[in-house]
Amino acid sequence: MVVVHDVFGMSKDLRGQCDWLAREGFVAVAPDLFSRRSKAVCVVSAFRQLSTGKGELFDDLDATRAWLERDERCTGRIGVIGFCMGGSFALLLAPSGGYGASSVNYGRLPSDAASYLKGSCPVVGSYGGRDRSLRGAADRLRAALEVNGVAHDVKEYPSAGHGFLNDHPSRFLKVVGPFMGMGYHHASAQDAMARIVKFFNSHLLEPQDLSP
Repeated sequence: MVVVHDVFGMSKDLRGQCDWLAREGFVAVAPDLFSRRSKAVCVVSAFRQLSTGKGELFDDLDATRAWLERDERCTGRIGVIGFCMGGSFALLLAPSGGYGASSVNYGRLPSDAASYLKGSCPVVGSYGGRDRSLRGAADRLRAALEVNGVAHDVKEYPSAGHGFLNDHPSRFLKVVGPFMGMGYHHASAQDAMARIVKFFNSHLLEPQDLSP
């Protein structure tokens, strides 16, 4: 599992996400996409690369996937999961041919989503109904996947906002976040995590031989 962090980078929350996936039986690796420069410069660069669909961060993620594929613990069936900025990367990587499934958590959609997602791997998407920055994104993603016949599970959580799966320790986020339509929401996060694991298991595990 390639785990793509949000704008906070290599945070305690990100390590927690990797630990969660590891407990579920996945080999999880999270590359630090902000290792080259200051965080502010890296964030600006990341969103610029998301707008073009190419750049050194895409190269980093591809190198991470290739490294994971060579790990003796890897079955060769690899998933990608991302949060916020990372969710956008996870969605753009879905049609790349390198992944068996993608988990997109409040990631932005490309403007031509229906065209871009042709040939995409299966996608599980999770969005917050109180996320002011991504209103209608869940419906648009679902429609783009349906028109292309891509297996998917896309859900919007009415009580959740942006970043509802990320439990960052920031006091600012915990106090101000709910007024800004963002922040961790435990009930929604637990449901989304269960859906994500179920989806990955159904698309990444080796198919069982049910013949007599």
